[in-house]
Amino acid sequence: MKNIIIALLILLAVGFTFYFINKQEAEIDNDTNQESELIDSDTSLDDGGADFTGLSDEERAERIAEAKKAGKTEVEWSRKTTLGKSVEGKNIVAYQYGTGDTELLFVGGIHGGYSWNTSAVAYDLMEYIEDNEGVISDDIQVTIIPALNPDGLSDVAPDYESGVETSDITASQDEKVAARFNANDVDLNRNFDCEWQTNAKWQNRDVSGGDSAFSEPESRAVRDYVTKNKPDAVVVWYSAGGGVFSSNCRGGVLPETSKITDLYAKATGYKAYDSFDFYATTGDMVNWLAKEGIPAVSVLLTTHNSPETSKNIEGFKALLNYYK
Repeated sequence: MKNIIIALLILLAVGFTFYFINKQEAEIDNDTNQESELIDSDTSLDDGGADFTGLSDEERAERIAEAKKAGKTEVEWSRKTTLGKSVEGKNIVAYQYGTGDTELLFVGGIHGGYSWNTSAVAYDLMEYIEDNEGVISDDIQVTIIPALNPDGLSDVAPDYESGVETSDITASQDEKVAARFNANDVDLNRNFDCEWQTNAKWQNRDVSGGDSAFSEPESRAVRDYVTKNKPDAVVVWYSAGGGVFSSNCRGGVLPETSKITDLYAKATGYKAYDSFDFYATTGDMVNWLAKEGIPAVSVLLTTHNSPETSKNIEGFKALLNYYK
């Protein structure tokens, strides 16, 4: 009997020892996994600027706070957000630099492959900012939407997301004209809510303004962004014509719009115009911005063949200096 009791005690001791060893190993494994997750999170935060796609404002603020705590300032300075998707499902992306309360918005590529150089200048401006981080003061945030019509742009520049180079554009003129419109064959710069009409004009030809104002996902994406964020000034690039045009939706030109029209024109050497009146336009984007009370200008590049980057960087710097 005594031997049986001793044997049971030995078995119990071995069992308890085995239990505590397994428990300790499990806790070590759990701690290791948690540390791995934190390391992965920190690595993603500093991976060339954060991608805030799909995050709420609260989640975005939390990510920035995490970045600051980790000493990673790049995340809060440079980021990108997907505003929506095109008819064909391509992302419409905004790239943001700086965290100031004053926001300057620049938009390229509304006419896709027809005005591919407006996307080229936008990507060139992004490269300039990334190479010169200190150019943006603490008071300013710069937002760039380089390809508002990615379906049309991709028809002549398939690799547009990595930038648009003049030497890469080999499409014929007919192909470029066809690429002016989105995949629903709508002219996006006739789809905004300022004197909108379904039967619109481009020069002397008939074009579609869509089934209604903001019928297209691309125009809705920028509408929703502007409505939520209320940028302080907007520059939209077009081609071609060589001028800076004030916006107006039957309410007169805003005083601030007149100021930035003259400022941008003086810095770039383009001619300043009070309005675009070479032919009638309906559903125009910058005129809708005027209707919303937001200062906005159309910058028409001189030709369809060059982004005129140097000129427009000077215009960009003039706006930064004005709003700082």
